Amino acid sequence: MYSILGVFMSASFTNINDQKSEKSPFNNPIKGRGTANNMAGRFAITLLEVDENGEAIALLETSSPKTEVRYERAKSIISRNSSPDIPFRMSVNPYKGCEHGCVYCFARPTHAYLDLSPGLDFETKLVAKTNAAFLFEEELAHPNYRCEPIALGINTDAYQPIEKQLKITRQLLEIALAHHQPISLITKSTLILRDIDLLTQMAEKKLIHVAVSVTTLNNDLKRILEPRTASGKTRLHVIKTLREAGIPVSVLVAPVIPFINDNELEEIVAACAEVGAQSINYIMLRLPHEVAPLFSDWLHQHYPDRAEHVLQRIMDMRGGKLYNSQFGKRMTGEGIFADLIKQRFHVARRKYGLDDNRLSYLDCRHFAVPPKEGDQMALF
Repeated sequence: MYSILGVFMSASFTNINDQKSEKSPFNNPIKGRGTANNMAGRFAITLLEVDENGEAIALLETSSPKTEVRYERAKSIISRNSSPDIPFRMSVNPYKGCEHGCVYCFARPTHAYLDLSPGLDFETKLVAKTNAAFLFEEELAHPNYRCEPIALGINTDAYQPIEKQLKITRQLLEIALAHHQPISLITKSTLILRDIDLLTQMAEKKLIHVAVSVTTLNNDLKRILEPRTASGKTRLHVIKTLREAGIPVSVLVAPVIPFINDNELEEIVAACAEVGAQSINYIMLRLPHEVAPLFSDWLHQHYPDRAEHVLQRIMDMRGGKLYNSQFGKRMTGEGIFADLIKQRFHVARRKYGLDDNRLSYLDCRHFAVPPKEGDQMALF
């Protein structure tokens, strides 16, 4: 019933790659949320309630939506992919949805599989995998498991606000440490510093690598683009604190958005180098599926004077479309404008002595399943 807005919005993203998005009529931003748009997901069976006159009844209240957490017992926890442009094959995601509310998040379309909206539902209707730690330990102990680095919190941030109470990510790290299982983490949150005791122990054994996402150093932009995340200055503090504890840290400037934050590229590289980041990379804005109309809606809400200019430049870098999922191009784009961003980034990276090797710090050689109480000991 909450996806009623999808009745009106679904047509706007059906052919999103073939035309510029129209400005959404649902253009009242919600303080602390990335989007007020609760468009139906592409798989939704939309229900519409009508009154006695046959008029649609608006069922969605978006003035001050509260965060809801649903608890799920997952069937498996380690996901595998074969994407050639991703530097890991296995990943673990303890949560679905993300309260950080980053309007550009490439994971938003995954909420459509839950018959929830990739819009407001994605940041207000969260799912926590309560048995994640149990499954992780079980899958690591499986006889057919072969150790390689596992990326933690890739679809949605493993340190989003609900982790403070649920501590699922901390449990996963404790199991990884016990098994000597290498982990690669990416986050925007200061909550990672809560686990610096575990991360320090893992770093000593070459079992951890942390990537901090730094999108902007402009707090005014951060408040509307990534409403419930730490400020850019605070993320620099996280990088500095982790490095001082001996933990390998890289930075991901993501996403780079033309005419929104691309002007900060060199400044971000310089700031991250100053606080001790060891490597840095970037990703151009990606707008798969429902993210395209959501982002277009956001642009028209917050930057109406340049919205169409931004969308046109995105299409210039995506072969005339708002998104191109082709491996090798989806992360960086193509064409002269994408090449210009690439050149600027590489010049800045060389200037400050940063590389792009994000996983070279991890060591799989000492992986072992620890014995449990009651296990039969070997005779020799």
